[in-house]
Amino acid sequence: MEQSRIKKMMTYRWLVWGTLALTYVIVFFHRLAIGVVREDLVNTFGITGTTFANIGSTYFYAYMIMQIPSGILADSLGARKTVTIGTLLAGIGSIIFGLAPNLFWVFSGRLLVGIGVSVAFIAILKVISQWFKESEFATMSGITSFIGNMGGIIAQTPLALMVAYFTWRTTFAAIGVISIILAILCYVIVRNSPKDMGLPTIEDIEGVSKKNQTVERPPLMKSLFQALSNPYTWPGFFVFTGFFGAYVSLTGTWGRSYLVDVYGLSPDVAPNYMMAAVLGLAFGSIAIGKVSDSLQKRRLPMIIFGGIYTLCWTMLVFMNGGKPPLEILYPLFFILGFSCSAFVLGWACGKEVNHPAIAGTSTSIVNIGGFLGGAVLPPILGRVFDTFGGVLEPIQLYQKAFMYCFIFVIIGFLFTFTVKETGCKNIYSVKK
Repeated sequence: MEQSRIKKMMTYRWLVWGTLALTYVIVFFHRLAIGVVREDLVNTFGITGTTFANIGSTYFYAYMIMQIPSGILADSLGARKTVTIGTLLAGIGSIIFGLAPNLFWVFSGRLLVGIGVSVAFIAILKVISQWFKESEFATMSGITSFIGNMGGIIAQTPLALMVAYFTWRTTFAAIGVISIILAILCYVIVRNSPKDMGLPTIEDIEGVSKKNQTVERPPLMKSLFQALSNPYTWPGFFVFTGFFGAYVSLTGTWGRSYLVDVYGLSPDVAPNYMMAAVLGLAFGSIAIGKVSDSLQKRRLPMIIFGGIYTLCWTMLVFMNGGKPPLEILYPLFFILGFSCSAFVLGWACGKEVNHPAIAGTSTSIVNIGGFLGGAVLPPILGRVFDTFGGVLEPIQLYQKAFMYCFIFVIIGFLFTFTVKETGCKNIYSVKK
């Protein structure tokens, strides 16, 4: 085998992954941006807390509903076309959101953004499974999450500054234009597999073939049923639901208001604290994926870091009656975000307990969980604020609301104990 072709493959895979990772920055930006522009939306459209939460949840409902279709598209249409079309739709949706004359168009733009960005991560996981070693999967998933979280950081203090300088409408319209440019780059640069460029695959380079290639790839609907009926697919789903639902309720919807109302922080300073949680998730995604790959274990890291995450929420909800000392908030939020990223191992587990040919479909099922939590939980908190706002003191009000986050986290933590240990290898053909 020509060394030049191997070198080209090993180099070009980073360009493919890097281009897709940039689209994931857009995904995270939209995921968390709504919390920063809450006051702008309230002032522009005169909405209630529940309506505001529903605007945010529209993204997550669209994202959730699209996960299995995203997996099917990644496995059939291919990552290149799937991400190109999705990022283009997200760009159009962001422009509609920014120019919206009324609530109908606000919801429509947010819905289109959610549909568009929903395909990105599953397609990236599919590309990683084709361009990188199986032993690198959790690490690359974590690095991808890290890069995506840069979009979450942009959606905090930098977004607040951009909105103050350019207005929220101009900012979201500009993000839409950038998204359309990225869609074009995806089509030009990304390839589904090294074979599409006539380059050797990872299996060719290693001189081995996947043991599961002797198993005939099931038809589309049969493969979906196999993944859905596999009990080991589901623990990662519920961990992601509980952990991410609570995380996004804090960082993407109500955390900024909590800091302003309970601690009296200015609206410009409060996002800095949320950035600590976003940075924590970014670094944790890399670290926990690397720890898991190094230990060759999935369940133990999920239990350990999931326990730390639960402890962080315990402190946030119960310490000092729901108002931990201000001086510990930066480290508390960072550790909360860092340990929350235990859910990234659920994607690897979902892939490793199912047929390797349906990596997109199996990981998409797990991925539904987080966005189910992100769709359902914030409006529950919104109803608490609408019902008890003005009745309870701010500290009591937010403690009552965040109690639902705590319950979700506890449920997610309990499911870490039911995760199937794979040893970081695909065990589909192993008798379970």
